[in-house]
Amino acid sequence: MSGPPEYGPESGVPGTGDGYLLDNRQVEAGTRLTAISELFDPATFRILESTGVGPGWRCWEIGAGGPTVASWLAERVGRTGSVLATDIDLSWMGDPGPGVTVQRHDVVAEPLPPGPFDLIHARLLLVHLPDRVEVARALIGLVRPSGWLVLEDADPALQPLACIDERGPDQQLANRVRTGFRSLLSGRGVDLSFGRTLPRMFRDLGHLDVEAEAHFPVTSPASAVLERATVEQTRARLVAEGLVTAEDIDRHLANLAAGRLDVATAPMVSTRGRRPPQDPSD
Repeated sequence: MSGPPEYGPESGVPGTGDGYLLDNRQVEAGTRLTAISELFDPATFRILESTGVGPGWRCWEIGAGGPTVASWLAERVGRTGSVLATDIDLSWMGDPGPGVTVQRHDVVAEPLPPGPFDLIHARLLLVHLPDRVEVARALIGLVRPSGWLVLEDADPALQPLACIDERGPDQQLANRVRTGFRSLLSGRGVDLSFGRTLPRMFRDLGHLDVEAEAHFPVTSPASAVLERATVEQTRARLVAEGLVTAEDIDRHLANLAAGRLDVATAPMVSTRGRRPPQDPSD
């Protein structure tokens, strides 16, 4: 499910019902998913590669949204391995290629697939879940001894601005729109400081070899595309809740279209942890 919580996971959020801001059934979702992949896939691939994923591994990609991460994993595990890609909305999965099994699945409400897995990965999913720690604990239970859990989530509170170089009224407006969007998220139970807690959560749940890094796009064409799709997707709620006016949104979108803004995204904290071996000889 991939992107900072400003932009939601790559797909519909399990267990959140009609309160979810960025439904994949909306027309902007495809644009948003493509931009998210362009922004965050390189960082995701780097941390997944650091686990040593290779031939014969059994992997579970949760909240896949689009096909890119599942396809990358399938190339690494080869014909002797397997990749399960799940999401509650498969509208944008396409064809991830050979070696990937795609299934509709709600990680909160439905039974988990049988383990064990050598690697479980979820990107920008848990931040939206009310029982995020319980879900992480359940995932750890499906990782084989000495296997890896990789969770990536955003921390908008570390960097809350759309334009970190707030040099004029256009940038000030962009930041006001971003503030309004963050208010929508927090009002729907999103923990805007969740990303920084991942390393501690891993240790508290008994993981070894915990490592984390943050990826922070300061500006890029993909960031502007993502911003536009997100604002268009949420404009009705932003206006209805009095956070910005329709005129504000029209002006902000015009600034984006004209290329007048350097748009940043929230930092994504990528954390990996190895499950302890069953015994010292494992």
